[in-house]
Amino acid sequence: MGQMIEFKRPDGQTSNGYAALAGVDKPAVLVVQEWWGLKPHILDLCERFAAAGYNALAPDLYRGRIAADANEAEHLMKGLDFVDACDQDLAGALGWLKAQGAGRVGIVGFCMGGALSVAAAVRVPGLSGAVSFYGLPPKELADPAQLRIPLQGHFASDDGWWSPAVVDAFEADLTRPAELFRYTASHAFFNNSRPEVYDAECAKLAWSRTLDFLGRTL
Repeated sequence: MGQMIEFKRPDGQTSNGYAALAGVDKPAVLVVQEWWGLKPHILDLCERFAAAGYNALAPDLYRGRIAADANEAEHLMKGLDFVDACDQDLAGALGWLKAQGAGRVGIVGFCMGGALSVAAAVRVPGLSGAVSFYGLPPKELADPAQLRIPLQGHFASDDGWWSPAVVDAFEADLTRPAELFRYTASHAFFNNSRPEVYDAECAKLAWSRTLDFLGRTL
């Protein structure tokens, strides 16, 4: 089982996160939360990555706060400083994983975390690959044309946040190829704690593709 740990940000401040470790000198994965906060679903994903042979760390971007409903989640997300979260929290978490002996580190994010994962792929040096589940950053946070590391994305056909048209526009702005997969499913189809949107078949395929991608890039 993993545990909460503390790590230093580049600016010297400290942040917390949930770490599940596979062992010394293993490749590593940064896991980035949805807009709900560091809920059990994200902790479970860290455990799944550890079981697959990766040291995993999910930074607590909301500093202990967890949304009880969508209204609160939206409030928390809108109150988040995305530049600070990316350039400080994610960069600090990357440094912590490197200190555990990880030669290569990837990042995998979901919804809001998916957007931050793509942003980190552009803004945070030292990452070797990025995976986004149904999330993309605005251009002012991260220009797709500046992406220089391998990217894999998983997007839903029924998504009011990142619609197929938004994904197509993002892909058109890329200057290097990316693996962008589309699924006939709803936003958050990977989240098995939300039966109203969870799609087991699509989730299984996306997980297999994610592990294959990490195996090739890390």
